Amino acid sequence: MMCDARMWGGIDRDLAVPIVHHLPTEADSMAALARQFLDKAPPRFALAGLSMGGILAMEILRQAPDRVMRLALLDTNVRAEVPEVQARRGPQIDRALAGHLGDVMRDDMKPNYLASGPNSPAILDLCMDMALALGPQVFARQSRALRDRPDQQATLAGFTGSALVLMGAEDRLCPLDRHQLMHELMPQSRLHIIPGAAHLPPLEQPEATARALRDWLA
Repeated sequence: MMCDARMWGGIDRDLAVPIVHHLPTEADSMAALARQFLDKAPPRFALAGLSMGGILAMEILRQAPDRVMRLALLDTNVRAEVPEVQARRGPQIDRALAGHLGDVMRDDMKPNYLASGPNSPAILDLCMDMALALGPQVFARQSRALRDRPDQQATLAGFTGSALVLMGAEDRLCPLDRHQLMHELMPQSRLHIIPGAAHLPPLEQPEATARALRDWLA
């Protein structure tokens, strides 16, 4: 959420495969965002998504299962949003649209993203820069899409391709039980836990994350 291609920290350039970055931002539902993605995507592709990107990846898979050859889900959640989190979305949207997006991101969201470490301040600065560049309208649309998203357990249970489920060991937003569930729904998947990372392993532990993705693509 509120990240652009910089979230991958450049590790995508090390994967030795053509990368298509398409970050749809002009809709406020997962279904519409997935359609925007599919309109510009290749006929068949390997699909990786982190956090909200993983939630969107599952909706893309639901809409076009024959087009997804491989699936990597990083630090994400297969379930619909719980009511207590849904209830927080409206006030956050109101604050962002009133000119306080920076405060919302700084106070409510970004502190939960990272494991402690010497690079954390620089990564947080990058996260804030990405969020502010996208702006309050994108924040509102993404918040509504997350709030109203469907449960995707049946979608994952029907996928039989190569799959990776990856998480930072210290992820508090999408903890271990969510990833164990996705791994169980796709028994062919590999569950990979990255030490020293929380919600953003590509930025926190780029070398370990890149290795896992290379293995998934091999």
